[in-house]
Amino acid sequence: MWRVDLADRSRAELAIQVQKLSLWYGNFQALFEVDLDVKRGSITALIGPSGCGKSTLLRSVNRINERLGSYVRATGSVHVLGHNVLGEDVELARLRRQVGMVFQRPNPLPLSVRDNVLFGHRLHRADEKFSKSQEDEIMEAALRQVLLWDEVKDDLGQRAIGLSLEAQQKLCIARLLPVKPAVILMDEPTSALDPQATEALEHLIWELRGDYTILIVTHNMAQARRASEETAFMLLGRVVEHRRTDALFLTPRKQETADYIEGRYG
Repeated sequence: MWRVDLADRSRAELAIQVQKLSLWYGNFQALFEVDLDVKRGSITALIGPSGCGKSTLLRSVNRINERLGSYVRATGSVHVLGHNVLGEDVELARLRRQVGMVFQRPNPLPLSVRDNVLFGHRLHRADEKFSKSQEDEIMEAALRQVLLWDEVKDDLGQRAIGLSLEAQQKLCIARLLPVKPAVILMDEPTSALDPQATEALEHLIWELRGDYTILIVTHNMAQARRASEETAFMLLGRVVEHRRTDALFLTPRKQETADYIEGRYG
């Protein structure tokens, strides 16, 4: 299901390929024939004014919009690793194993730090047997990758909700890693953090590039410039411009992009 057809080299180089995606919430159309290519191992930011469709597009990649039921309908395609995830044959649990999600506010489970990190691993690999030492290795590796191990290694049994907001958000990312997702979606992951914690999380996001494809929604244009390699500007449910981040901010091709960057609206 998740194999890429290597005969199609352009698609093989992409983690996400959105084509002519339109989406409605009831009678309201939120996306209009959106096209977007996201390269493997890259960090791509989605920017634009509130209500422009950024989060809707992001959540279409793992179909989390569909939790609203038949109220949501979509046309077009969203390919992840070469497979159209909007197809009827897609198993949502398997899709969400490949496409992890980090939300605006940290959402640790009311469990210990250790059990939070291992939750997805145990859920998706329930048919396999792992010893405690094997689980400890998996947990430590994930916490080290999100730069959290030194802070929590002596308190792995403490409830995760007792951690700082910064540590909670890192823990939520660590919870994804043992499942080995190909893509990590981030919906304004630093909006609840102070400037110091925001800087720490941006550093972490940058460290994760290459190993993971990251698509991040942010209202903070400075954050997009610091923490992404490519940026797509959205307006009124459409992608207006998508380029390398430095090029988009320094020499935007579209007047709408320039107006937004220069603060004329939004």
